[in-house]
Amino acid sequence: QVQLAESGGGLVQAGGSLRLSCAASGRTFSIYAMGWFRQAPGKEREFVAAMYWSAGTIVYAGSVKGRFTISGDTAKNTVYLQMNKLNSEDTAVYYCAAGSTWYRDYVPSRESEYGFWGQGTQVTVSS
Repeated sequence: QVQLAESGGGLVQAGGSLRLSCAASGRTFSIYAMGWFRQAPGKEREFVAAMYWSAGTIVYAGSVKGRFTISGDTAKNTVYLQMNKLNSEDTAVYYCAAGSTWYRDYVPSRESEYGFWGQGTQVTVSS
């Protein structure tokens, strides 16, 4: 099993920045990819960003591309999400996810492709 612990959420004004962290523990050797998803009130959970550990390949949702940056520290089994130029539409609970399936030339971006999830951290952007 893999355990994920997010941190870094909070309240920020529109235009501000936050950095989320997600530390993985347990059977971390089985992780191939780590990603971030979010769920706004009344909406379904949606993909934000993900990276494939070994290749460093990264993908972003169109809504955050250019504003958010995902990065990782494999030595610490930690993935980060730097969020800049936040707006009210970014208000959501942000979830970290880890996937243990190997893919060739593909970074998973669907919920079903991730087997381990964190508890989530709230991000609230005030206008």
